[in-house]
Order: sequence, then structure tokens, then C-alpha cells
Amino acid sequence: MGDHKEQPLRVGAAVRRRRRALELTLAVVAERSGLSVPFLSQIENERARPSQSSLEKVADALRTTAVELLAAADPACSVDVVRADGAGGDPVPDPQVRSLVRGHHQMHASEFTGDHDAGRELQFRNDQLMYVADGAVEIEAEGRAYRLGRGDTLYLTGGVRHRWRATVPETRLLVVAVAEHIEALRDKPRR
Repeated sequence: MGDHKEQPLRVGAAVRRRRRALELTLAVVAERSGLSVPFLSQIENERARPSQSSLEKVADALRTTAVELLAAADPACSVDVVRADGAGGDPVPDPQVRSLVRGHHQMHASEFTGDHDAGRELQFRNDQLMYVADGAVEIEAEGRAYRLGRGDTLYLTGGVRHRWRATVPETRLLVVAVAEHIEALRDKPRR
């Protein structure tokens, strides 16, 4: 009761809309992403579901994020329950990353479990909070390394380049961020 019942997540439609808005061909997206034109066509036509890794490659090629593509794929709703076991919701494309908020909202939250591509540098337009639910992580930001354990948080303002890795198996990291489509206002210095 109270669960949000919708059609399965249609990420392909979001990919197609973004590609067309940028006036790109499938061939250009394939070249930028390293994925094949037939596979991209299958994604856009909802005949294939991309893994998290493939979705990130497509997002990079489309100059956006996987979170934004997923958000654009699902209509907004005022109340939505995302179950830990996947019941009552859409299946998660990759068991290592689970979106905790569906739809196009002002805030995004994801849960990362286990390993992560530590070599991938990340930079987000808006602020984000990283919370270690279980295990431990090492985060490199602004030229410094931070070791976080269970219950620790790290706050990053928008624009900070960073990378992170789990240092303990089965680590669970929650990342809550202001959505990329929101123009966050910075406080002006007082005179």
C-alpha cells in the first residue's frame, strides 16, 4: 500500500530525447561511448537494458550523468517507495548501484555497494553528501585523501573533483546530491 506502481523504467526514451536535443547521430554517440550502434539502437528502442557501466558511457557521450538519464526516464511523482529488495519497483540495472530516488526531482540519492571504479574522477555541478552506511571508503578530493568509516560523512560543494574507492568488502556508500538540472545559488559575500 502506498507504493508507486508505474510501467518499467524507460531509460531508452530518455537517451533518445537527449541525443536528439544535442542533434547527435547514433554513430557519433557510439564513437564517443565505445558502444556499438546496434546496441545503442536497442537501448533507445527498449529492447536492451544497459548495465550501469554502459549507461555511464552513454551519459558521458551525451554530456550528462547516468543519474540524470534515469531521472528523465521516469515521470515525477509526489510519493514513491523504493524497496531494498526491489519488490514493488523497477529492477536495478546493476546490483552495485541502486537509485534511492526515482523520477526528475530536486534531489538524487544513490546507494553504492562493494567495489567502485576508483580511477574515475567525478565532478558534479551541485553539492553532494557522502555517507558511509557500512564498511569504509577512501575519498580523494582537492588533493587530499579522506578515510571514512561507518557513520562518517563527507560534504562536497559543487564543482569539486573527486574520486573514491571502497576499502572494505561489501561497503555501502549513500550519495545524496542536489540534482544536476537545479541551479544552486551560492551565497554572495556580505559587504
